[in-house]
Amino acid sequence: MSKLTDVPKRILIGRALRSDRLGETLLPKRVALPVFASDPLSSVAYAPGEVLLVLSIAGLSAYHFSPWIAVAVVVLMFTVVASYRQNVHAYPSGGGDYEVATTNLGPKAGLTVASALLVDYVLTVAVSISSGIENLGSAIPFVVENKVACAIGVIVLLTLMNLRGVRESGTLFAIPTYVFVAGVFLMIAWGAFRGVVLGDDMRAPTADFEIKPEHPGLAGFALVFLLLRAFSSGCAALTGVEAISNGVPGFRKPKSRNAATTLALMGLLAVTMFCGIIALAAATDVRMAENPAKDLVHDGVPLGPDYVQNPVISQVAEAVFGHGSFLFVVLAAATALVLFLAANTAYNGFPLLGAILAQDRYLPRQLHTRGDRLAFSNGIVLLAGAAALLVVIYGADSTRLIQLYIVGVFVSFTLSQIGMVRHWNRLLAVEKDPAARRHMIRSRAINAFGAFFTGLVLVVVLLTKFTHGAWVALLGMCIFYATMTAIRRHYDRVAEEIAAPDTPSEDTARPSRVHSVVLISKVHRPTLRALAYAKLLRSDTLEALSVNVDADETKALREEWERRGIDVPLKVLDSPYREVTRPVIEYVKSLRAQSPRDVVSVIIPEYVVGHWYEHFLHNQSALRLKGRLLFTPGVMVTSVPYQLESSEAAKLRARRRQDWAAPGSARRGPAERAKETPPRT
Repeated sequence: MSKLTDVPKRILIGRALRSDRLGETLLPKRVALPVFASDPLSSVAYAPGEVLLVLSIAGLSAYHFSPWIAVAVVVLMFTVVASYRQNVHAYPSGGGDYEVATTNLGPKAGLTVASALLVDYVLTVAVSISSGIENLGSAIPFVVENKVACAIGVIVLLTLMNLRGVRESGTLFAIPTYVFVAGVFLMIAWGAFRGVVLGDDMRAPTADFEIKPEHPGLAGFALVFLLLRAFSSGCAALTGVEAISNGVPGFRKPKSRNAATTLALMGLLAVTMFCGIIALAAATDVRMAENPAKDLVHDGVPLGPDYVQNPVISQVAEAVFGHGSFLFVVLAAATALVLFLAANTAYNGFPLLGAILAQDRYLPRQLHTRGDRLAFSNGIVLLAGAAALLVVIYGADSTRLIQLYIVGVFVSFTLSQIGMVRHWNRLLAVEKDPAARRHMIRSRAINAFGAFFTGLVLVVVLLTKFTHGAWVALLGMCIFYATMTAIRRHYDRVAEEIAAPDTPSEDTARPSRVHSVVLISKVHRPTLRALAYAKLLRSDTLEALSVNVDADETKALREEWERRGIDVPLKVLDSPYREVTRPVIEYVKSLRAQSPRDVVSVIIPEYVVGHWYEHFLHNQSALRLKGRLLFTPGVMVTSVPYQLESSEAAKLRARRRQDWAAPGSARRGPAERAKETPPRT
């Protein structure tokens, strides 16, 4: 069985890495940027469209508000980036928002932030991949027709790439991310040159359409509410900013400085691309609608359900480069690919945060274990499963999924910045150096403004998106919070129960007597070995125990026992219903009831097979018995294995696999192979 699973595993994720090679997986800034910042960089592919979709509710006249909404998003982006630069310097250990909130605001605030981030990471994968499928579907109809299956396939592919390790996946992700960024900047520059210098009339494919407003003539509070909703949708451009502060340990030294530099570069690139696409969308007369089948009209006729609304970036690229041109195709392909890869931000953030929470006993300890490739494999698989479930439930519809988005981001933003204000207050209370105090006061002011601004945006998001799906994200946060609280309570209770006492207790006292019971079904080699082992223990009482489920077999057992003259008393339990486990359990409990201070040692002979299919040919009664006896106080269970020939052959196969040289191992040289494979004894 091991061979059947090990070979495909090595093909898919590569050979295992030693723990002392963890340093080789650390990332330089040029690779860290696409790994940790691909989400905010790629969000410019759908964030401008979300702004226009909301504004279209009031009709085409509301589009002139889009530049002001873009300015508000830019101010917010620079505020968040400046705030998180303080975070990475103050908390370089990788806990990010969770560590900041826990340290400065308490465990409950930390759990709230962790719940928000976990939900946001799952949504990042679902939204990015669904949006990428929609972009790709504009060129390949098959993808649109089977978008759920295609989205699941992309999730599986990304999962396998990340299981291979951060460094290898980061190198693969860097190329399309940089191609996308270069393509967007080229589109903005060429569009500006054509419009300003050449005076060309660039028109989007939807420029001739009219928008039928759902609520024409909005004014007053209704208009303000609509603009706030459009702003909250545009804030999708900020998702993933926190991933860099959570991923500081993945950077090369100096970690904090490299992370802060990457943050600043990411913010500058993201806001430039976002503003450029918004400006080109206005210049090329892009038309978007939440329900394009009914609300987009051409020559007085609605476009109908067959119309497929392409994303804003695709329409702008067509207007600037020309439909079907080389640059248009390259940018379209890079956009779809980078949206798929944007999910990698979550694939790096979720497992790392899960490992930290597992170390703090808020999540199962298995999430803190590194896999063969030194990645947190269990967290990667858990993230993939949760995202795939969301994709199936919401039909890989990015517009529906985005309504769930952003809430978790701004919960973590706000609590993190409040925590940083308290962090600087605590340091200022003891710091005497004037230069250091000036630096702390400046940092506190940045974080205070960030807390105010992000808190304000959080209120806006909750008010404008709650009924549109944000309540689902809040429900997910509550479920994560309750689950992590219950897990921590369990671990604390277990730790309290098993803690070694300082004074003598019944656990350290020797039992009065040991009553050993050897379970047998017939006289064979495993039985004789178990009896020999039991005699070696020199128990106060020793007996053999069998269960009568077949009268003829029991009679043959007694005769064989007497013929061999085995000097161990044989006790047979009747079982009229042919059960084996229940009579043994009841007998052991009766022994405990007769002498509560005695220990009952149950010795179970079992033979070991070497092929996976052989396990199905045996009834596994020993396994069931052990499982039940574990719940019986004062009972010790001992297995006495007897290895069959097939198990010896399996051991030999395992040894051969250990000695097998993987392809490319000769290039590493004998010294390295000797270091990686410890000698057998």
